[in-house]
Amino acid sequence: MTHQAMNTAAKTVLISGASIGGPALALWLHRYGFAPTVVERAPELRTGGYKVDIRGTAIEVCRRMGVLDEIRAKSTDMRGGSYVDDAGRTIGELPADIFGGRVEEDDEIMRGDLARILYDRTRDDVEYLFDDSIAALEDGPEDTDGVTVTFESGTVRRFDLVVGADGLHSNTRRLVFGEEERFKRHLGAYISIFTAPNHLGLDRWETYHAIPEKLLCVYSASGETDAKNLFIFSAPEDVPYDLRDVTDQKRLLADTFAGDGWEVPRLLGHAADADDFYLDSMALVEMDRWSRGRVVLLGDAAHCSSPASGQGTGLALTGAYVLAGELARAGGDHTVAFARYEERMRPGVEQNQKMAEGFVKEMTVGSKWKIALRMLMVRTLPKTPWKNLIAKKIRDGIQAAANAVPIEDYAAPAAPTAASTPTPPATPATTPATGDGTPSPTVTA
Repeated sequence: MTHQAMNTAAKTVLISGASIGGPALALWLHRYGFAPTVVERAPELRTGGYKVDIRGTAIEVCRRMGVLDEIRAKSTDMRGGSYVDDAGRTIGELPADIFGGRVEEDDEIMRGDLARILYDRTRDDVEYLFDDSIAALEDGPEDTDGVTVTFESGTVRRFDLVVGADGLHSNTRRLVFGEEERFKRHLGAYISIFTAPNHLGLDRWETYHAIPEKLLCVYSASGETDAKNLFIFSAPEDVPYDLRDVTDQKRLLADTFAGDGWEVPRLLGHAADADDFYLDSMALVEMDRWSRGRVVLLGDAAHCSSPASGQGTGLALTGAYVLAGELARAGGDHTVAFARYEERMRPGVEQNQKMAEGFVKEMTVGSKWKIALRMLMVRTLPKTPWKNLIAKKIRDGIQAAANAVPIEDYAAPAAPTAASTPTPPATPATTPATGDGTPSPTVTA
């Protein structure tokens, strides 16, 4: 398979967001002879977050990226999980493959570890601008040869293309397509995640506690001395809290779980002190199109499937591979590449979003008798002769979604038309350092 000649010496591409999709896209674009620049609002690389799944198509994408062995080395190596009652008594246990619906090569890694792997793979070839963001974009009908970008820092630069890989609350989407409310659909629940001491002494184990319309999970992965704590709860979209005020978010969580049993009071105490506290809506992003002019969206910015799908990371990795491949195949012609990218991705995205809607309902069961019925199933499943059939049914649904986006071979250009050295930054970029930032959690279904 051959590529058309690049339309310009080395097309410059600005990518907003240095989480997962952004650096993955930068890696592929650099290989194809483009000159990517990644801008990130945070002052340094964000390395916090929950565990994320690498399965299905994303496994092959990671293999082609050359990072699969590094992901294996950082695997969470979870052994299994259990459900407990208000007194902390174990109701039932299940092995990790059933809990996560994993098969064969599927794996799991902390979001921060994956972000570090991708950043380290690209930092020498890609220009990173930390502690900055896009303030304005000019990409009108009369502006046919590029996009003028004004940064929050005041710097003004020109790029051939702009990609918004900046998450559910995408600034790029807002600037180009309009306010978030037009595209975000609340799924009736919220999610909160934070790190706390591992007072339960968990070792590669996750412990769940279900309450009507609420679910808690505490776990500690391989190599972790602390524990991650996850709270999910049903609430309408207009629940009063300030998205930008962490103190107000902590108040909402404390008010919602006040009076609940098990370890909830202690965990809420840890939440109050957590410096990586995260709370946000479980929502989908639904758009008629993901590009406009020379600007295109990637990952959650284009099609968030919510943490409930367990597929946000996989879709971001796959989307980065497809978008870069289609740009290379089209010789940099964005009018062709953006359409092909969306055509290949959309059916699989919609399948995953539909799955997420069902999983949110499963996570926030609304009555005690339904929870009791589920706990009975958890307790008896390992002892039943049909356990393998039930486990297979669970896995089959998850695997179908994980493989819903077929990928093609995008052969690298035989002779790049120009070196892909990024344009020197107009202002020095902040040197990234390991630290906890706002996580992009993914829940293993």
